[in-house]
Amino acid sequence: MTFSVAIDNTGERYPCKPDQTLLGGMEQLGRKGIPVGCRGGGCGVCKVRIESGHVRHDRMSRCHVSAAEETQGYVLACRAYPQSDLALRAVDKLARCIERHAATASRNSSSPT
Repeated sequence: MTFSVAIDNTGERYPCKPDQTLLGGMEQLGRKGIPVGCRGGGCGVCKVRIESGHVRHDRMSRCHVSAAEETQGYVLACRAYPQSDLALRAVDKLARCIERHAATASRNSSSPT
């Protein structure tokens, strides 16, 4: 089984298996702009907000996702696993990186050759 994950910031979609982290699936997009830090929930680089759908997640550093944020749908993509099709919004460092690279890719693809 594979779920569809939509990144609201860029309009991209990617497949993600329930035993694969959201970050792991995102990396398979094969493009620049997806920062990867510790992959263990300690650095906070991959913070996202789940806009719709369900995830299960492993323990995350409270330095990066407070209990209050967690109740609002914030998780670290390296510690979250899809349990349904879902939409997420990248925030903080991840948002800046993916939005910048998506804009660059869009400009490059629309440039005359």
